[in-house]
Amino acid sequence: MADPTIGLALGGGGARGFAHIHVLEALDDMGLKPCVMSGTSIGAVMGAGYAGPMNGAEIRDYVLSTFTNSKEVIARFWRMRPGSVSDIFGGSRTVLGNIDPERALRAFLPEQVPATFEELAIPFQVVSTDFYGQKTAVFSEGDLVQAVAASAALPAIFKPVMRDDVAYVDGGLQNALPYELLFDHCDIVVAVDVVGGPLRKSRPTPSRLESLFGSSQLMMQATTQLKCRMQPPHAMIVPPVSGIGVMDFLKARRILEDTDPTYDLARCAIENALEAHVRGGEQLAAE
Repeated sequence: MADPTIGLALGGGGARGFAHIHVLEALDDMGLKPCVMSGTSIGAVMGAGYAGPMNGAEIRDYVLSTFTNSKEVIARFWRMRPGSVSDIFGGSRTVLGNIDPERALRAFLPEQVPATFEELAIPFQVVSTDFYGQKTAVFSEGDLVQAVAASAALPAIFKPVMRDDVAYVDGGLQNALPYELLFDHCDIVVAVDVVGGPLRKSRPTPSRLESLFGSSQLMMQATTQLKCRMQPPHAMIVPPVSGIGVMDFLKARRILEDTDPTYDLARCAIENALEAHVRGGEQLAAE
C-alpha cells in the first residue's frame, strides 16, 4: 500500500500564526511533507515559506532573528519607504487602515520566498476575500507575494490589495481555515486553527481595539465550527493561542514558548490520522 498523501491548511490569526512553526517542525521530524497546501492570512505567509525552499526550523530562525530584534524591524520598516510618506499611507494622515500590505510583506518576507506560485515546490492555494464581490477568492498561480498580501490585508490595519481591478481584504473574513480546498487532492487533511479567542483582562470591559479584533475572532470561530460539523479535517490542531494579540509580532519568542505544546499536539493528531487511514485501508482490503 502506498504511503498516504498529506494536505496542510494553515489558518489566519495574525501573530498567533507563529504557532504554525511547531506544526511545520513536527512534520519535518516525522519525515512527512505535504503534497498540497492552503493558507489564509498569516497562514498564507507561513505557507509561502514552507511550500517553497524553507523547512520549519529555518522559518523559526528567521522569525526569531527578525521579530525579536527591534533594530531589524525598524530597518525593514525603513525599506518599506516609497518615494514619499504619503505613498505608504495612500495620502491619508492616519496610519491605521492605510498601510500598504504588499509593500510591508515584501519588506518582511524571507528572500528565499519565490516571486510566483509556479516556483513553489508544493502546490499552494491562498485565500483572500473579494470585498465588493462579497465572496471568497482563491489564488494558486501568478504573483505569489501579491496574493499573500491580499490574503493578509486585515481591515483597520492595511489597505485593500487591488488586483485586476478587484479589491481584496483579509481572507479570514470569509474563510479563516481553508482545509476544505484540500480534500480532493490528498488522503489526509491536516488543519491548524490559530484564531483563538478573547480573554478577560483586569479591566471590566474590552477596549475598542480588543472589541474589534475579538469580534472578528468570534466570527471566524463560528464559520470554522460550522464547516467542521459538516466535514471535519482528518487532523485538527488547535494551538493554545487565546490571549495573544493579533499584532503581537514583536513577542515572537514568548509566543513560541507559550505555544510549545503544539508540537506534541501536532504529532499526536497526525499519527492518529495516519493510523486511522491505514485501518480504513485494511478494512476495505478485507471486504
